[in-house]
Amino acid sequence: MRLTLIALSISLASIVTMAPSVAAVNIWQSDVIGVNQSQLTPQHWLSQVTDKTLMSAAQIAAFNKQLIAENEHIVDPLDFASQLTREQLKAHILSISAVPKSPRFYPNGSPLTAQHFAKYQANLNLDALADNNQVSYGMAVKRSVLRTFPTWDRVLNSGLDKDLDRFQESGLFPGDTVAILHESADKQWLLVRAYNYLAWAPKADIAISNKSTLREFKNNDDFLLVTAAKVNTAYVPDDSSTSQVQLDMGVRLPLVDSQQVPNLLHGQNTYASYVVQLPTRDQQGQLVLKPALISRSSDVNLGYLPYNQQHLVKQGFKFLGERYGWGHDYNGRDCTGFVGEIYKTFGLLMPRNSGQQGKGEYGINYRFDNTNSEQQKLAIVSKMQVGDLIYIPGHVMMYLGEQDGQPYVIHDVKGLGYNKPDGSFYSSSLNGVSVTPLLPLRLSQTKSYLDRIYNIKRIR
Repeated sequence: MRLTLIALSISLASIVTMAPSVAAVNIWQSDVIGVNQSQLTPQHWLSQVTDKTLMSAAQIAAFNKQLIAENEHIVDPLDFASQLTREQLKAHILSISAVPKSPRFYPNGSPLTAQHFAKYQANLNLDALADNNQVSYGMAVKRSVLRTFPTWDRVLNSGLDKDLDRFQESGLFPGDTVAILHESADKQWLLVRAYNYLAWAPKADIAISNKSTLREFKNNDDFLLVTAAKVNTAYVPDDSSTSQVQLDMGVRLPLVDSQQVPNLLHGQNTYASYVVQLPTRDQQGQLVLKPALISRSSDVNLGYLPYNQQHLVKQGFKFLGERYGWGHDYNGRDCTGFVGEIYKTFGLLMPRNSGQQGKGEYGINYRFDNTNSEQQKLAIVSKMQVGDLIYIPGHVMMYLGEQDGQPYVIHDVKGLGYNKPDGSFYSSSLNGVSVTPLLPLRLSQTKSYLDRIYNIKRIR
């Protein structure tokens, strides 16, 4: 996995000018530099990895416990304070729902004015804050969203890139527990604290329950884990709450006790399916756990996957080609959602944003600043291990392995840029989960990904 001494001694510009030999391996029409079709399969990279366990279940549990204790961005929602003062709750609301300093625009190009933001601020329902405010608890019953303000309005930055809704923050998934801090004035949104984020979620997607029920669901050791990019529950003709519910990678649902599984469920024989406890919401907004079927042919696992390099590669490739979704938009995910969902299949928790991950002290970190030379960075890059996370401002990539002295990554990425052999800068889009070489990638003609790497993190 080490770069050759030649690679260590040449400049990044020289690496890019090696494009003729790189281009020679392209066997189909593509503007993605240095990638051939065989590299777009997990099998290509699995020969470089082992199935050696990197962390045991006990070590992962200890890792998560320490992360919750020491990292401000990770919490157990069920341990969130049961009451908040007016000042505390207002601070939480304004920490996510602050008017941005940069201009914002609607998709039609019209700018947001102070009057527009006043409407969103009014829906924050600050007038309803009491001296002491009770916190309740609940669970997501479907894949949902976390928003900056309690609104579905899409808002863009000055570039008017319609893919980047600046009010979109993150996502929630079935079974995610949340602390419920506040309700919007229109009673359509709840301010919730999930394990790695605080923002507004649609009220219709959250079911309220007591902490003991939620904790039992969350901590049940007999569970089914979704290991595919997406899996759906079986079709149910007369119950939309359990029919074809989408479950994304990392979702874990308790299994129904085998002694309580009937021969028939919703008219279907259960013998060829797993029967799980699916969270649903009744008309009063309360949590109701219902049995649901997931086919045994689905890409699922009984319990967490062993944390090893083989599974890191396999899990990453299950997202290959999925459309980039800023903040889990477009029913997809972004760069941090991509790595976060992969690591969830091992039971490992992650902060939500790339900066929170990259700057976090957890794991083994190789940090860089402006004093580090290109050669110093390349020396660390040459020692990367499969699954290492590479951080540049606003982005994270996962290391796959090397080929011909070149390090390759898999990442959920929007842009594509590199210098062509004649020195001109090529700019295009990937806009999805992609395999690329690391070193040729550039943000501009003069600024490479390598220049911008500030941390390489190993989860151990």
